Amino acid sequence: MAPWAGVELSALNPLRALWLALTAAFLLTLVLQLVPAGLVPGCALFQDLIRYGKTKREGPSRSAACRVFDVPKRYFSHFYIISVLWNGFLLWHLTQSLFLGVPFPYWLHGLLRILGAAQFQGSELALSAFLVLVFLWLHSLRRLFECFYVSVFSNAVIHVVQYCFGLVYYVLIGLTVLSQVPMDGRNGVVIHCNHRIPFGDWFEYVSSPNYLAELMIYISMAVTFGFHNLTWWLVVTYVFFSQALSALLSHKFYKSKFVSYPKHRKAFLPFLF
Repeated sequence: MAPWAGVELSALNPLRALWLALTAAFLLTLVLQLVPAGLVPGCALFQDLIRYGKTKREGPSRSAACRVFDVPKRYFSHFYIISVLWNGFLLWHLTQSLFLGVPFPYWLHGLLRILGAAQFQGSELALSAFLVLVFLWLHSLRRLFECFYVSVFSNAVIHVVQYCFGLVYYVLIGLTVLSQVPMDGRNGVVIHCNHRIPFGDWFEYVSSPNYLAELMIYISMAVTFGFHNLTWWLVVTYVFFSQALSALLSHKFYKSKFVSYPKHRKAFLPFLF
């Protein structure tokens, strides 16, 4: 059975429907280009809309009416200007929300809900979206640099519809990333400051998985440096003992505060310590 079998129709929110429609449109376009010439009636406007740059120049002859809608291909840089500004703006608000508890602007929150933002809890999704948005912004910044200082643009052109689509695409892709952040519980309101016993995932094995994760991060850096790098392994050793100390103190705190604290749970290393 396919993994998506049984998914409710409501799961097809506006954003997914839009991406599905775009996927279907470009798939159909690709199939039509694979069909032998002559089997499908030609359409000058259709060819003009799917070709750009050198493929437009080397494609079917174009009428004067088609050339009216030409835009210089060097305007590609506008896509990345929009992306750097818009997705940088979204990244700023996501950073404020994740690390300072500042809620999204009302209009942005409403827009994300209309598009079908995630309606479930999951801080790991928020962090994943943050990383993806960072990568998207850096990618756009790199492409903008290439447009200004690396790429050599000829007199090639694109259709004005392609130009508008490119502008909308980079606005839409940022909103798509941000829509993966669960909306519920992202208003920055602190319910209480009391301690509770956490359950699930790594908490089933150790009291402080954050300290264990910190150790694993430094071990992964050591692997990157190479197993022979003694200096970094000394750093890892320091991290191990410092995090182990913090984990042990936290473990003792939890055990003293909660009579029903799970007895099988270790402080720092699963099953060991």
